[in-house]
Amino acid sequence: MSRMVGTVSRGIRTPIIRSGDDLVEIVTGSLLEAAKEDGFVIRDRDIVAMTEAIVARAQGNYATVDDIAADVRAKLGGGTVGVIFPILSRNRFAICLRGIAKGAKKVVVMLSYPSDEVGNHLVSLDAVDEKGVDPYRDVLSLEKYRELFGHVKHPFTGMDYVAYYKELIEGCGAEAEIIFANDPRAVLPYTKNVLCCDIHTRQRTKRLLKAAGAERVFGLDEILNAPVNGSGCNEQYGLLGSNKSTEDQVKLFPRDCQGLVEAIQKKLLEETGKHVEVMVYGDGAFKDPVGKIWELADPVVSPAYTAGLEGTPNELKLKYLADNDFAHLSGEALKEAIKDCIHKKDGDLVGQMVSEGTTPRRLTDLIGSLCDLTSGSGDKGTPVVFIQGYFDNYTTE
Repeated sequence: MSRMVGTVSRGIRTPIIRSGDDLVEIVTGSLLEAAKEDGFVIRDRDIVAMTEAIVARAQGNYATVDDIAADVRAKLGGGTVGVIFPILSRNRFAICLRGIAKGAKKVVVMLSYPSDEVGNHLVSLDAVDEKGVDPYRDVLSLEKYRELFGHVKHPFTGMDYVAYYKELIEGCGAEAEIIFANDPRAVLPYTKNVLCCDIHTRQRTKRLLKAAGAERVFGLDEILNAPVNGSGCNEQYGLLGSNKSTEDQVKLFPRDCQGLVEAIQKKLLEETGKHVEVMVYGDGAFKDPVGKIWELADPVVSPAYTAGLEGTPNELKLKYLADNDFAHLSGEALKEAIKDCIHKKDGDLVGQMVSEGTTPRRLTDLIGSLCDLTSGSGDKGTPVVFIQGYFDNYTTE
């Protein structure tokens, strides 16, 4: 008989992770203990995932506001710096902005509107339409923004991020100017030294600025991409994916973690005889329909994963088969026809009607989203997620 339970996602509790901890032993040991306590059996092609936060913490990958300031000053000159397209976040960006402000005399912050890159709204699109503003062309000063929209607060955090960022910069001793635009080149009348703070569109932003005559152009991925005064760093992503650790310190995105996932896979094979896939995950990729925010503040969903998680799903749409090819069947005959179709499916269903409507995303992005939702971001205490049955289908016994 076919297995009656499909995919199961479990949060696994671990000790609080500190710098220098052995994640191979901790993750493996925690999973084996959970399996014994909860009575589940580890199988081939199960998935073990750990949040990027515990990997970075174990690595001791931290930097201070002063480290950020020193790197910004060295790369952008220490004068007037344009800070364009930052996300609106106390956890993700505010502490980075403190470091940037300490490394400059003046900071011109250019905010995209009506929302930032990950969906945090300054104002609603309806309000922009009502005021006759064209967000593709119009550059607004802070005074004009206030005249049009007043003091708008984020619906969940209650923050007026415009005021918050301005006060934060000034609190670090730098002059602050806030403008609103969606064309990166709009910052150039204010300064030719620009720090691009967008995440997923950063390469295009840099290209446009350089072509338009900007003199020094860097992205957050190029700040702390090497150690500063003995700090942590991330060679590939710099400050992207960083989180607030303390009022004066950030935890950077983990580095060099491919060896870690492969070591955990090897250890689990030795302990259980099963070939388990392993990955590190950060933000998932899903949208909140109320707050409008996308969980996409990390540069990638998964910075490291074992080979079995490469690729995209290759699945048939069962309801399409039931409503079309096998509309004349029911009961056991329908079940067997669909099973037979699954057994005979092509290795690559891209473009075929029978796969239309299946999620066209990478496996690591899909699984990372499931993990992010399972572990949460608060006090659940489950930074490891164990997933079973993800690769099962209707034929799995």
